[in-house]
Amino acid sequence: MSFTSRITGLFSTDPSASAEGEYHHGTNTAPQSQNAGAAITENNMEAKRPPYWHNMLCGGIGGTSGDLLMHSLDTVKTRQQGDPHMPPKYTTMSSSYTTIFRQEGIRRGLYGGVEAAMLGSFPGTVIFFGAYEYCKRNMLDRGINPSVSYLTAGFIADFAASVVYVPSEVLKTRLQLQGRYNNPFFTSGYNYRSTWDACKTIVREEGAATLYSGYKATIFRDLPFSALQFAFYEQEQRLSREWVGGADIGLGLEILTATSAGGMAGVMTCPLDVVKTRTQTQVNPEDQAQATKTADTEKGNTTSSRRDQSKSHLTNASKHARHMHSGPRAVPVGVPTLDASSVFTGLKLIYKTEGIAGWFRGVGPRFVWTSVQSGTMLVLYQYLLKHMDLMSKDADGSPLN
Repeated sequence: MSFTSRITGLFSTDPSASAEGEYHHGTNTAPQSQNAGAAITENNMEAKRPPYWHNMLCGGIGGTSGDLLMHSLDTVKTRQQGDPHMPPKYTTMSSSYTTIFRQEGIRRGLYGGVEAAMLGSFPGTVIFFGAYEYCKRNMLDRGINPSVSYLTAGFIADFAASVVYVPSEVLKTRLQLQGRYNNPFFTSGYNYRSTWDACKTIVREEGAATLYSGYKATIFRDLPFSALQFAFYEQEQRLSREWVGGADIGLGLEILTATSAGGMAGVMTCPLDVVKTRTQTQVNPEDQAQATKTADTEKGNTTSSRRDQSKSHLTNASKHARHMHSGPRAVPVGVPTLDASSVFTGLKLIYKTEGIAGWFRGVGPRFVWTSVQSGTMLVLYQYLLKHMDLMSKDADGSPLN
């Protein structure tokens, strides 16, 4: 049997694979019987909860696979949102993708910062799924409304995981914006040799706290995103089971529910994602002189005249540039520095200077990224859970309780 057949079989809607009491296709059952069957199915699913470590391991593998698959599109989104140039160099999704691929390649271009992303992806999703299942089960057992339980569990789980993934998010975002080392095609203000070099440089020049820069903005983005994503997903799964009349809704509906939940949540939280990206890739104005001096030293520009020229240029540019990065920028006068202490102030400033379009910069790549990433993560998560359940039954000779 092929791998595809195995996957399809695990998500099969064949009545023979359904649990006892589920609705069978082709029967002339009344609507009341369908509702009763759906209720029985829900009760059976609650009674067959897998161990927490199953949820954590399957979630970690699924989440990491989704992040790895869609990293290149996340890079495009980051370039669009963090591009300090006016007019922006990166506009449409297709042209941005093509430009980065042609000029910088895959390894340090489209997949720049992938090592940093992986450092936070697996442990972050392991913590997330463990916390999510724990909170969801306890709230449902206490009779709390399912929609409220899913939403609250998503909030709490993402907050618990944020301690791990925010530092990797800072490193990833900067390396994605930078692209290749000594990048001649895009001026980001950063020039790290590797992930480790980026970490050392940030800690040495900006302080360890910078690894948590934009923490509030990240929380304001990811907590609503995760809460909405899993609230949408759980409700769509419930509706799909009621419509099919069984626990196995089929591979098609598994993909549809997972991708639509992620896509809707991604679009709704795009303005918060823009603020997060801008906050994590900006530095304080007083840090720019040190950053510029370090960059000149690496390039061998150590003569007195070059240093004076660089300082003079920095002084003039700082009056006209928005301090989004660690170097001076050719951007319009009056574009303000984002206040990292207030997400709402950041939203207001972006709207004032760039309008609604500023809130939704990179919304196309974000929609595609969140849809496919969510689909990959959740479909693989369900597949692995079912596979582990089957292995446990074969080993123990009885279903999980």
